[in-house]
Amino acid sequence: MNKRMISLMAAALALLSASGQVEFTGYGEYRPIEITLSDNHTSLNKIYVVYDTDGVRMSVNSSTGEPATWESYNYHNGNLVIEPVSDIRWNGMSTTLDKIIPNTGYKIQEGNNAPYYCWVVNYADYYLELNDMFINNELPCNLLTFNIDGHGDAIPYYDIDGRRQVLDREIELVYNDLTLVWSDSIHGSWEQKEVVENFVALDQGVEIAPPLCDTEFRLSGDRFLREWGIEEVAIEDVYFYTQAVNCNSVAVLIDHEGKTTKLEGGLTGGSAPAHLVFTGYPSDAVVYREWEMATDPDFENVILQFNQDEVDYSLSDAGTYYMRYMVANASGTCEAYGETYIISVSESELECPNVFSPGSTPGVNDVWKVHYKSLVEFHCWIFNRWGNLVCEFTDPSSGWDGTYHGKLVDTGVYFYVVTATGSDGVKYKKRGDISILRYKKGAAGTSSDVTGGTGY
Repeated sequence: MNKRMISLMAAALALLSASGQVEFTGYGEYRPIEITLSDNHTSLNKIYVVYDTDGVRMSVNSSTGEPATWESYNYHNGNLVIEPVSDIRWNGMSTTLDKIIPNTGYKIQEGNNAPYYCWVVNYADYYLELNDMFINNELPCNLLTFNIDGHGDAIPYYDIDGRRQVLDREIELVYNDLTLVWSDSIHGSWEQKEVVENFVALDQGVEIAPPLCDTEFRLSGDRFLREWGIEEVAIEDVYFYTQAVNCNSVAVLIDHEGKTTKLEGGLTGGSAPAHLVFTGYPSDAVVYREWEMATDPDFENVILQFNQDEVDYSLSDAGTYYMRYMVANASGTCEAYGETYIISVSESELECPNVFSPGSTPGVNDVWKVHYKSLVEFHCWIFNRWGNLVCEFTDPSSGWDGTYHGKLVDTGVYFYVVTATGSDGVKYKKRGDISILRYKKGAAGTSSDVTGGTGY
């Protein structure tokens, strides 16, 4: 054999062993599963899960042309136990361990190369067995636990620093639950969805938040049986009738033009009357529902109660109010609360301007409007200098555009009378004059007064 061929063979062997590749033989139908740990805190290179280590051999190719040294390690009562492995066969290309010690770590080293650490699991010692499952419903509102007839013990391993770790078996519990789906920011509905919960093992029990709908449970696993293509061990058709409840809620403010604004937490400094629509979204088991309005955040002084999901209400009195949605099941043993909305209605204000320019630039002081907050009653009359009524309105958000019978009135002085009542009970009666000015741009860019109109 020439030197080039020898060199190529040595390079090939070096590539095989440089990766720390361990080969298994004699395993039969189910190939060992290789797990590369992503946890940077462990110094193990690999974990190998063997279906049954009985009769399985473990080999490592040589990159140095010399046999590797093998040591086994484990922890007993917190103490590290390291033992040399002597029954290793060397065939000039690889070292082979004919009898694997199950559930044990191995240190394999070739010359001055960095040692290779691995752990070998004998799955036969942890084989998943599922016979039956019983629902323990002692805490139906907050926690759902299951009693399992079977075995799915934790599969432990140790890193070289003595830290006990557990392989995730990914045992699956599949069931339906409710989720709130929003069609937009203020309209939602509960919909069922499939939920898959994964459990590392069964020896710590199975616990979940109780589903919000009646559902069937299916417990199956584990990841190793799935990877080997073995028919999953499973418990099916375990039915559950929910008692747990939950809810969500939305509050919107509707202005005088019908525009809606979603309240995020509440309304601060709102003007009365504050027109609000509160909508609650209850889950399946809800029988009793109620909106509560109080004057304190602890709801000790509840002033209004509404036994319905939607409340359309206007707040006319100044003050701070608290509103929340509460739901309960038929027996009253499970209840839930939605968000607490804080609505602050300000004290009343009313000011009347004394000049405007109808027919000028749109949106720039071209309508006479009062400036107000929290008025629950309002009436305004506007007269010309001869005492003739030219405008009347009862909505403080509207105003006078300076027209009479569809035509602009003359410039000059007009008079208003306003009566109003505030949300805080304050009565207003205001009188005053309004000066109408109209301008247009002259040829040189100067402004000149323009008269003319209806004659009023």
